[in-house]
Amino acid sequence: MNNTLEFEKPIVELQNKIYELECFAKDKDVDLSEEINILKNKVEKMKKEIYTNLTPWQKVKIARAQERPTTLQYIERIVPNFIEFHGDRLYADDSSIVGGIGILEGVPVTVIGHQKGKDTKENIKRNFGMPHPEGYRKALRLMKQAEKFKRPIVTFIDTAGAFCGLGAEERGQGEAIAMNLLEMSKLKTPVISIVIGEGGSGGALALGVSDKVAMLEHSIYSVITPEGLASILWKDSGLAKDATEVMKLTSQDLLKLKVIDDIIEEPLGGAHRDIDDMSKSIKDYILRVLPSLVNIDVEKLVQKRYEKIRAIGVWK
Repeated sequence: MNNTLEFEKPIVELQNKIYELECFAKDKDVDLSEEINILKNKVEKMKKEIYTNLTPWQKVKIARAQERPTTLQYIERIVPNFIEFHGDRLYADDSSIVGGIGILEGVPVTVIGHQKGKDTKENIKRNFGMPHPEGYRKALRLMKQAEKFKRPIVTFIDTAGAFCGLGAEERGQGEAIAMNLLEMSKLKTPVISIVIGEGGSGGALALGVSDKVAMLEHSIYSVITPEGLASILWKDSGLAKDATEVMKLTSQDLLKLKVIDDIIEEPLGGAHRDIDDMSKSIKDYILRVLPSLVNIDVEKLVQKRYEKIRAIGVWK
């Protein structure tokens, strides 16, 4: 990462030392390969220790990282002939949600996802991945189109939440999200949702009512942001780190709670370390679960989705 996370600094410092040694050995024509290999092995050991024991707050940091791959980056690797559609046919085109059609290994699919920016300029254009009502209505339009033409739907979830500005509320933000929840629950075509970064509140759920819900290993999924929870419970958003300890927002927590169905393993250090490898893992997952959903009777598919939603959570 260009903006190194706090817990990654020891790794970065050691990598810098390795680079300095390599430059020194080359300039002075000295053989330091043994010393360099020892340090490289130490780096790999440190990575395994750090990334296999991440705290919830550290996972939040990774999920929000600027370098984390976006929906469009995955789409161009998984569905290379993707054609993007625009507009909700009611008000406008919302750039914080992208959607369209493409061919996935011979299967026509509709792909929809939240889209964050990779820099300040793009983030402003994409509204930092926080959709307006027209974004959710665009998504629903594409879902109903997919249902009409019997195309499976794949959604990528990555948002801090729906935009809560005055204009969004005036245009029916709550109604747009509620309508997506209702319509997705009864769509007569398979739906697969994958949380690739941050899954926040109803803004995420509006793309997340699915037959299969998976999360990338270091992604998060919660009813509210840690800062929001800390503000409500303790009147101090600065206690967000403490909030993550009780929120159960990691993929491992949510798999235990049966909120999600699967976890997709990330490359060591996070998805941004190897986008191609991460994209392959996501593609392999979709291709693995899709046949069982495509081959089931439509009425049974919808009924199973309903039963799955009703069974979410663990009670004592």
